[in-house]
Amino acid sequence: MAEIEIGIYKSGRRAYGFDDIAIVPSRRTRDPEDVDISWEIDAFRFELPLMAAGMDGVTSPASAIALGKLGGVAVLNLEGLWTRYEDPIPLFEEIANLSDDKATARMQQMYAEPVRPELVTERIRQVKAAGVISCASVTPQRTVELAPAALAGELDILVIQGTVVSAEHVSKSVEPLNLKRFIRELEIPVIVGGCASYQAGLHLMRTGAVGVLVGVGPGNACTTRGVLGIGVPQATAIADVAGARMRHLDETGVYVHVIADGGMSRGGDVAKAIACGADAVMLGSPLSSATEAPCPGFHWGMATFHPTLPRGARVRTGVRGSLEHILLGPAHENDGRMNLFGALRTAMATCGYASVKEFQKAEVMVAPALQTEGKALQRSQNVGMGH
Repeated sequence: MAEIEIGIYKSGRRAYGFDDIAIVPSRRTRDPEDVDISWEIDAFRFELPLMAAGMDGVTSPASAIALGKLGGVAVLNLEGLWTRYEDPIPLFEEIANLSDDKATARMQQMYAEPVRPELVTERIRQVKAAGVISCASVTPQRTVELAPAALAGELDILVIQGTVVSAEHVSKSVEPLNLKRFIRELEIPVIVGGCASYQAGLHLMRTGAVGVLVGVGPGNACTTRGVLGIGVPQATAIADVAGARMRHLDETGVYVHVIADGGMSRGGDVAKAIACGADAVMLGSPLSSATEAPCPGFHWGMATFHPTLPRGARVRTGVRGSLEHILLGPAHENDGRMNLFGALRTAMATCGYASVKEFQKAEVMVAPALQTEGKALQRSQNVGMGH
C-alpha cells in the first residue's frame, strides 16, 4: 500500500475505521434463516460470534450466565470489583451516581482494594454451576499470580488482555511473562490481545494462542488515543491482523481466530468487522445498556481506574432494553443499536453469504459518504442515521 508523505522525515499509511467503509452486495442473496452465524473456537461452539468485554460495567457472573444462555460467551475481569469485594453491588450503585468530576478519583480508590484469589475461584465456579462456558481475563502482569485460582474454579477459556500485549515484552526491573511458554504449558485455551498491526498479531499467534484480540483505543470508554497518542482505526487493524492469520495458517496449518475488540455500537459495525476478516467480535458499551448489566446504563474501560495514568472514562450509555433484545431483537428503534446479530444475519443474507467465514471474503470499499449520502433530513431532524 502506498504511503503518504507526512513530512520530509516521516511517511505513513492511510488507515480506515468502520465509518470509512461499506460492504458491497454480491450477485447473490439468501434468506436470513439460511445463514449460519455460529462460531467455533478450540473445542467450544457458540451460536453467536460474540464475546462480552471483560469490563466491570459489562460482565458480572449473572450477566455472563445470561449471555451464555443466549449463545455467546462473556469475559469476567479477574482483576475487577467482583474479585476484590464479596458484595460489590453497592459500589456499582455508587459509581452510577458519581458526578463526572469525581468519578475517576473515586474509582481509583475502589480498585485499590486487593484482588482476593478465593473470590477468583468462587466467581468462576458460579458461572460454571449455571452450565455455561466460563471465560475470564487477566493482565499480563498478574497472569502467573492469578492463574492457579482461575484453574481451581475450572475455567474453560483464559484471556490475557491489556491495552497492548506483545509477545516480546522487555523489562529491566521484572521478569516479563513468557507468553509462549505459559500458553503451551497451560491446560486450557488462551486468547491474547490487544494488538493492531500485522507484525504484532503474527507474533501473538506464534505464542500458541487460539485467538487474538484486535483493537487499541477504539472503545467508547477508552481514552488511550488521547492520553498516549497510539492506536489504529479498526477496519485497517482487523484486515491487517487477518492477513497475519493467513500467513500463520500457511506456515503452521493452525488457524488462529481474530476477534475485533471495540469500536462497534451498531449492527452495521459488527457486519463490517466480520467483512474485514474478524471471526467474532468483543462488545462492551452496547451490552452495558442491557437491563442485566452490572451497572445498567454506565460503562468504563479496563484502564479507567489506573492508579497513576487512567486511560478511560465512565460514560453514560443509557438503558436500551434486555440483553436478548440488544443482541437478537426485536428492535423498536431505527438506529441500528438493537438486534445486533439479527443485523449481521440480514447483512450476510443480503450479500449472499451463508457463513461467517464466507462473509470474511465480502468486497468492501472506501465510502466516506455512506453515513451522509441522501441523509439530509435524518441529520437535520437528529433521527435514524443522523442520531
